[in-house]
Amino acid sequence: MEKIKDKIETLLYENAPDFEISKLLKADIKTYFGTLDETFRKSSGKGFLLKHTYKIDTLLDLVYKTAMRSMFGTYMPLTNTLPITLLALGSYGRQQLCVHSDIDLMIVYKELPGYNTQEMIEKILYILWDAGLKLGHRVHEVSTLFEVSQSDITIKSAMLESRYVVGSKQLWGQIQNELTRMRKDNPQIFIRAKIEEMNDKHKKYPMTMEPNIKEGVGGFRNANLVYWIGNILHNITRIEDLDESIVSAQAYKEFLKALEFLFKVRSALHLVTKKKEDQLRLELIPEVSQCLGYEDTQQGQMRFSRNVISSLKIIKLHTTIWIEELSHYYDKEQMLLPQSHSYLELLKQMSKSDSTQFPVHPNFLKALYNSPRPAQASQRIYPILTEIFKHPQSHLILTTLVETRLLGYTISYLKKIINLPQFDGYHKYAVGIHTIKCIEALENIEDKNVKKLYEALSQKEQTFMKVVTLLHDAGKGRKKSHSEVGMVLLKGLGEKLKFSKEEIKIGRNLILHHLLMSTTAQREDLHSEQTILKFSSHFKTQKELDFIYILTYADMNGVGSNIYTEFTARLIHELYLQASLTIQNVSLLEQTSKRIKKEKQLKKLLAFQTLPKTLQNKTLKINSDMFFVKNKPESIINIITKAHALKEFDFLISNKKFLTIEILRKDNLDLSFFLYKLSHLNVVHMDIYKLFNGIKYFRIDFSEIIPENDYLSLHQLIDKALKRVHTLSITKPKILKQDIFIDCNHSKENAILKLNCSDQKGLLSYIINLFDLFNIDINSAKIHTKSNRTNDLFLIEKNGNFCNNTNLIIEELTESE
Repeated sequence: MEKIKDKIETLLYENAPDFEISKLLKADIKTYFGTLDETFRKSSGKGFLLKHTYKIDTLLDLVYKTAMRSMFGTYMPLTNTLPITLLALGSYGRQQLCVHSDIDLMIVYKELPGYNTQEMIEKILYILWDAGLKLGHRVHEVSTLFEVSQSDITIKSAMLESRYVVGSKQLWGQIQNELTRMRKDNPQIFIRAKIEEMNDKHKKYPMTMEPNIKEGVGGFRNANLVYWIGNILHNITRIEDLDESIVSAQAYKEFLKALEFLFKVRSALHLVTKKKEDQLRLELIPEVSQCLGYEDTQQGQMRFSRNVISSLKIIKLHTTIWIEELSHYYDKEQMLLPQSHSYLELLKQMSKSDSTQFPVHPNFLKALYNSPRPAQASQRIYPILTEIFKHPQSHLILTTLVETRLLGYTISYLKKIINLPQFDGYHKYAVGIHTIKCIEALENIEDKNVKKLYEALSQKEQTFMKVVTLLHDAGKGRKKSHSEVGMVLLKGLGEKLKFSKEEIKIGRNLILHHLLMSTTAQREDLHSEQTILKFSSHFKTQKELDFIYILTYADMNGVGSNIYTEFTARLIHELYLQASLTIQNVSLLEQTSKRIKKEKQLKKLLAFQTLPKTLQNKTLKINSDMFFVKNKPESIINIITKAHALKEFDFLISNKKFLTIEILRKDNLDLSFFLYKLSHLNVVHMDIYKLFNGIKYFRIDFSEIIPENDYLSLHQLIDKALKRVHTLSITKPKILKQDIFIDCNHSKENAILKLNCSDQKGLLSYIINLFDLFNIDINSAKIHTKSNRTNDLFLIEKNGNFCNNTNLIIEELTESE
């Protein structure tokens, strides 16, 4: 700094223009800002802010004296006799100036005929502007300060933070007299206005995953407000100077640690973004956390974010209590006041209180926070928890526990998710807050369809739903799937709350599949019967379906605004209605359940995981349940891999214990012709499945093997069946009407034809040929022959060709020639 003073002195001696001096200062400022990253690494908290504030103080001092030297030359008056004083305001006044924050400066002067104060002030400002400083300034004549302070509470609060930097100390004495006048001017009106201003800011900037650490809940404005009120009422310049009865040493120590951490975060934010930035946006977290020494991993970033949320909560709690101690702003008539110092008694008091008494009075927060309690909550807490969940607005009680940082203590099953961040860009809040938001949504349902279902529940069922909702994300923050961990936690808490085994079973299933309804409704084809069946198979009763609908509503509304939209609500309600119809078809659901189990086995296989994602998706969308139920996972992979690579057709012949023929084809297979030519062999089993891309898979098992010298003719026969359609004259088999069962209401997409009759030569060939004549498409077939009786099942696509012609088909099957 001495070097730059000498250079400025040289320029002044040479009568250089002010712009040259500004250029010199600008270069010095640029060099200084270039060193801030290194300085921050050495001293990142309040010390860093003090150093930065001191640098700006020194710079202003230099500019002031330079302007004096420029104006008066060697006849420069004493600083104290020139009626101009430079004061720091805002964060600069509090010595908390961040790197890219505006330098709030107030220049106060006294208008005297003997001094050209306006020209002097202009010279100071022009030098500062040309030097490139980001300046926010006010210029006032000392006699107008009080009047100006009355025009706006923001101006008044800024003036109250005035700190002398350089200039006339004689004038500073007059300024302090004006500041005293300001403090005594309607202090209660000012305090009330500042509290309401903070409350408005909190509504605008809630404690989300992207908090505003200046204006938001628990941010610097909370701490500033305590300072402003303390300054007005007690003329203190530091919060710690307040009486011990207001600010205890222990509380201040905890508060200061949190505040110091947020100072570091704000400085890092400014350094990383190279601008004034007070919102910790998700994309900034990796760089900011690394700047503060956290490891460059997701775990490191989660620890950092967790500390941010925790610090904001600490500041919010203590400042709320201190503001009330100072101002007595909060309504003691309406808000809940403590009637005990016992932790359990305070919980009981909340469980019995009316919703209108919330949020609780700060005195209640203080009593709850300071209440004596053991290291771990005793078993006596669980009956009280039951009463809390019975409260129609239990989220208000849970919010109180969040604010006092006692939620994890009270409900230990939630410990892991307290302040746990979510970086998915979808959830607006950390897990703990999201959970309470879900309970709030559950207790204040706006969707009329969901509301009707919830209100129809008994109080016990509503309590059950609150517990399930509370724990649906409680498994997050672990290596295992959070839904699976949540199931374990539900069992633990459910037993403590005396839930029945059936309730615990249902609750575990709801938590395991709590995302299924929203993902199915928004991502899957709701016109697909397979989609509805797969979803419905997880919720086998109407009550369980009602529960998952209610839980989905609560979960989505707890994420943030504009998630559960009118469009989303319609999709979910449509899925609910279709599933309500589907769960009545027990046999279909059982089959789909078996398929889902097989799908899970399939997904675990490395061979399946290494397949292209498109092929995996196509496989899981194959319509036939029986394809999954009857085949082993390894066989499924083998079949779909061949189908994926298929050009026209492929077949495999196995002739060991019995003859098995497997065929994959894209276009034609004259199955009727093929079976007719092999009618001398006894078919004991046949499967037909539609796969994907128009490919069908056929597997035919015969009761015997064939001689090796028949191999060539079999190959030729398969080739003929694949190449063209043949005209056949087949003897009609003997089938009775009672041997045939047709159900066109089997499912939304498929009809069924069952045939139970005596086994006859050419039977299958005749049936397939008949289907071809009517252009009937077989989605799946299961042929089984035993003891000269055949039991055939055909799953037939409902395209109108079958169900519109059932009488004719029966006649063709049963009439004698």
